[in-house]
Amino acid sequence: MKRDSTRRGRARHNLAARIGVWSTHHRKTAVLGWLLFVVLAAGIGGATGMVEMSDAENGAGDSARAEQILQDAGLAKPAGELVMVSATAPGDWKAAAGALVDAVRDTGEVRDLAAPVPSEDGRDALITFAMRGDARTAPDRVQPVLDAVAAVAKDHRDVEIHQFGEASAGKWLGDLLADDFRRAEFTAVPLALGILLVAFGAAVAALLPVGLALTACLAAFGLLSLASHQLHLFQTTYSVMFLMGFAVGVDYCLFYLRRERDERAAGRDAETALRIAAATSGRAVLVSGLTVMVAMGGMFLSGLLLFKGFALATIIVVFIAMLGSVTVLPALLSWLGDRVDAGRIPLLNRRARRTGQGSGRIVGRVLGPVLARPRLFAVAATVLLLGLAAPALGMKTETLGLEKQFGSDSQLSVAHRTITGSFPGGPAPALVVVRAADITAPDIGRALAGFENVTVHRDRNIAEIEVPLPDGTAGLTELREKRLPAAFDGTGAEAYVTGETAGSVDFNDQLRRGIVPVFAFITAVTFLLMLFCFRSYVIAVTSIALNLLSVAASYGVMTAVFQHGWGASLIGSEGVGAIEAWMPLFVLVVLFGLSMDYHVFVVSRIREARGAGLDNRGAIETGIRRTAGAVTGAAAIMVAVFAVFGTLSMQDMQQMGVGLAVAVLLDATVVRMVLLPSVMLLLGESNWRTPRGLSRLPSLEGDEPDLRADATPVTQTV
Repeated sequence: MKRDSTRRGRARHNLAARIGVWSTHHRKTAVLGWLLFVVLAAGIGGATGMVEMSDAENGAGDSARAEQILQDAGLAKPAGELVMVSATAPGDWKAAAGALVDAVRDTGEVRDLAAPVPSEDGRDALITFAMRGDARTAPDRVQPVLDAVAAVAKDHRDVEIHQFGEASAGKWLGDLLADDFRRAEFTAVPLALGILLVAFGAAVAALLPVGLALTACLAAFGLLSLASHQLHLFQTTYSVMFLMGFAVGVDYCLFYLRRERDERAAGRDAETALRIAAATSGRAVLVSGLTVMVAMGGMFLSGLLLFKGFALATIIVVFIAMLGSVTVLPALLSWLGDRVDAGRIPLLNRRARRTGQGSGRIVGRVLGPVLARPRLFAVAATVLLLGLAAPALGMKTETLGLEKQFGSDSQLSVAHRTITGSFPGGPAPALVVVRAADITAPDIGRALAGFENVTVHRDRNIAEIEVPLPDGTAGLTELREKRLPAAFDGTGAEAYVTGETAGSVDFNDQLRRGIVPVFAFITAVTFLLMLFCFRSYVIAVTSIALNLLSVAASYGVMTAVFQHGWGASLIGSEGVGAIEAWMPLFVLVVLFGLSMDYHVFVVSRIREARGAGLDNRGAIETGIRRTAGAVTGAAAIMVAVFAVFGTLSMQDMQQMGVGLAVAVLLDATVVRMVLLPSVMLLLGESNWRTPRGLSRLPSLEGDEPDLRADATPVTQTV
């Protein structure tokens, strides 16, 4: 009795335990409060809608400044559209082109509709126009125009008609993302449910994590839509949110539920099992969630709105998933009691009951040799990870163009390639924006006279110059470093270049500048969080080193598959010669956060065994064995969810899915099962040595419950 009261007293100092106890004593409040929160958040988000970022917000450097000047002056370009008619003989396009002009005009959605312009050989004609209204909402209003073009194409089968522009491309991309997202959701959820059914052998136990993760994502979608009115978002942000939120939400619930079931299987009563699960796995969930959120916060230092949106989305969904795991889940488990095993599936239930023994034997076969020869296995695992990382030494990054992003056979790529083939430079010239105190000044007039295609807005003191860039980046460099300085130096005017090529170059330059502060932030924060959690410099440094090895191996696999094309066909992809420019930084930040899932969970269990009286080797063996089942299940779910994203249509989504799936797989196997135990065994007692003065630092840990009854080393079964 005294011992149980001691456990209760200690648990009161643990935030997760206090939340868990409150939840079990206020089940109705916890569950109804959660449901009300989800409904309100989703409702508010649906009512407000999402606001996407503009070109000025999405860019960086001079190109973003140019777009912002135009936007502030009310000169932002409308969404331009190009329609090309191709015939087999010169002039045979005239009837179809005339019908197109009439049909497009009759929609009432367009402006600046120009007469058809023939190509040099006379076989093709280009019709240009712009969508009325705000360019950002043009994709929502372009469908009547698309229908009109399609109707003309149906009536004139003797010609080919291709359409490309901001609105039509935006509509096509939005539809593609929506289809991909639905496919990912309808594939990832059944996969996760199947893995949980195998892990628990009961329908109710499997449905709990999936249900909580989905409701967390639903609430996060609503809050993110509301937040997007202040921080505008990129189109793929929702996909990233679901990817992270569902995987993390299921994992957090799995860790918690697995510990509660383990404690009940060990003979604890329901209340004690829940309290221990809250004080241990619940605390690990809080620390892991906090680490993920803080690590993702590092992306705010990138200077790019794209990453700020990704960071905000991930922080919101991880916080909600973490909140649900430590509040609603204990209430549901307390209410269900033994009914959590309802819906038993006989074959799977028997398998799940044997999972402890089975995983113990399997882990024992791996862990025994590792602990017997730790130096050998530490070196072997490190060499393996470095070998996988080797291709990353030749990694090439770029902002992927249409054909690399969507494939050369996609409708968008074919249209763009066909139009630019007949009308070079049409869709993507450079635009120079000149701003001056007096745009009509003689010296500025002389400077502008050296260019063609100049539009002067006298009332706004702004001029626009369209400059073809047949040489791409080389032409842009010459324009910025030679032609513009030669023309405008000494005039007092500002001249900024924007456009597709300039925007890509400026984005990549800002990305390179942001890598150092982001990396420094996440490594420093990870170190401090691990230091506060485990009171050990050694464990904190080990955490960072293991994370970096996982990230490096992931980079290497991504480079091998998507840059060099090794094995790309096996996953339905292709080598495109480069990695998406923003991918390495994104993967680095995400993996630093996600790796803490397993690291905190495993090391917390090792430390728990150590605090219960085991020596270093016994604590490592016990901790690894007793977390093996949960880590395996959690990793399988994350790998499955990420792998689903590796099958989507966009190349950057494929790279992200494969990169994260490989990293999690390596982290849960090579790192947690081989490298971590071997390194911790080699480091010995220094793992647990608290340096003088460190006890004064704030703690994320709280007191562990007294588990000395479980202090015997595990040698055969769990």
